[in-house]
Amino acid sequence: MTTSTDALRPVRLWLVLCAAMIFAMVVIGGVTRLTESGLSITEWRPVTGTLPPLSLAEWEAEFAKYQRIPEFREKNASMTLAEFKTIFWWEYVHRLWGRLIGLVFALPLAWFAVTGRVRGALLWKLVGLLALGGLQGAIGWWMVASGLVDRTDVSPYRLAVHLSLALVIYTLIVNLVLDLGGGDRGVRTGGPTRRFGRIVLGAIGITIVAGAFVAGTDAGFVYNTYPLMDGRLVPAGYGDLSPWWTNPFENVAAVQFNHRWLAILTLLLVVAYVGWVHARLADQSARRLASWLGLSILAQVGLGILALLHAVPVALGAAHQAGAVIVLTLALATHRAAQHSARSDH
Repeated sequence: MTTSTDALRPVRLWLVLCAAMIFAMVVIGGVTRLTESGLSITEWRPVTGTLPPLSLAEWEAEFAKYQRIPEFREKNASMTLAEFKTIFWWEYVHRLWGRLIGLVFALPLAWFAVTGRVRGALLWKLVGLLALGGLQGAIGWWMVASGLVDRTDVSPYRLAVHLSLALVIYTLIVNLVLDLGGGDRGVRTGGPTRRFGRIVLGAIGITIVAGAFVAGTDAGFVYNTYPLMDGRLVPAGYGDLSPWWTNPFENVAAVQFNHRWLAILTLLLVVAYVGWVHARLADQSARRLASWLGLSILAQVGLGILALLHAVPVALGAAHQAGAVIVLTLALATHRAAQHSARSDH
């Protein structure tokens, strides 16, 4: 069977759908974190947990399980059943959406494999992505479990791992979509353009992971001024934790400071990259994508500052998380287009 671009178009459209669902999942996960809903379901039941409570007795039983964990005892002891339902639904939607992603990925993959539309290296890549998706579900529960016994929230380290793997899966799918798109424009370039693009992608990834630690330590709810933090450029207590290496991950002053300035560094790198693409490459698609990338990073930094100044309301926090994925997506597309420019950068 042919594996031409036309023949693989259904596969590409399916992968675009999967990427869009993961994008939505990242945003839903952000809202789940911002609403402090992530510990409302205290058991991992991949099959039987598909249905929510359907009667008052079932709701009361679910609420009783939540009442046994530290988060309820130490933070939400006055919570009513109606209030519990609100946080339950966010976590339920988060988990249900993950199950739907698994089905939307696995069932068409099986069909494409049986009919021979995907085979060889592409098939193995897709099977690997399916395995990563299963691992992501297990890591999600590993993250939740960290907040059920000795903590009132999940481990920021596990939260960062969970988000990082989601973005790795998303990146791999987007790259496959770009691979299957065909239509390479001219000579594939390497050298400085490729290296610059990889540096930009690395900076974006590091900044997003730093943002996961901001979320995991609730660092966005303190130092709600900009550009100074409590009247200082470098906040007091920046390196107070011992051992020293825990500060970037657990010290809220250091966590927020690092995310702020990583974002500014990333902004400067992206702006320079956009200028580089426009100055060195003739391909109009690469230039157009670079321009959108530049606009997206400006909007993302602005959203981050706005969210910080308002102590991270849910809407702004979710928009900021969505913006991070948009920036990543445009950086991936720009990097790919820049490598296939019509003019060599040598």
